[in-house]
Amino acid sequence: MKYLLIFFIMLTYAGAENVRDVYNNYQNKNYLKACKIGEKLLSRHQEDEKFVSLYAFSCLKADRIDNLAKPIVLLTKSEEARSNAAYFSVILMQKKLLLHALLDTYNFKSLKLPTTDYVLSKVFDLYVNSTDNGKKHVYAFTDPENNKQSYRLFITRDASKRKIVIEEYYDTILTKRHIYR
Repeated sequence: MKYLLIFFIMLTYAGAENVRDVYNNYQNKNYLKACKIGEKLLSRHQEDEKFVSLYAFSCLKADRIDNLAKPIVLLTKSEEARSNAAYFSVILMQKKLLLHALLDTYNFKSLKLPTTDYVLSKVFDLYVNSTDNGKKHVYAFTDPENNKQSYRLFITRDASKRKIVIEEYYDTILTKRHIYR
C-alpha cells in the first residue's frame, strides 16, 4: 500500500508543469508551448509579475494576443510591470481597432496612437497611414524602411470566427504568417 501511495504521488508530480517549464520553453523559442503552460499556471502565480510578464511575452510571440488581457490587468505593482502592461494594451487595442476597421470600414485616421515594434503594430501604422483604405479583401503594404519587406493584411473566416491574417514577405517569399483570433 505504501508503494502504491508513493507511485501516485510521483505520477502526480511527473506531469506537473511549473514556472521553470515556461522559462525553458521561452528560452528555446517554443513560445506557444510556454504560453499554454503559463495559461495553466497563471491563477497560481498572478502575484509574480516576472512570471506574468514572461507568460504574456510568450503569448505575444506565439501570436496569442487575446491572452494578454489578464496580464494587462495583473501587471500593476512595479514600473517595469506597468510599462509591459501598457505595451500589451497598445497591441491588443490595435488588433481590435484593425478588426473593426476591416470589417466595418471604420475610419480612425484622426486617432493618434502609440506604436510598438511588434508586426501587428507595424501593419496597423501602415494601414492608418495608407491613402487607400476602401473596403478590400486584401491590403498590401511595403515597409518604408526596407522596400524588400512587405505585408499582406486580410480577414479570414474559420468555423464562424473571423481572424486577422498578416503575411510577411521578403522580396516575394512568404517568411511568416500571423493569425490573430
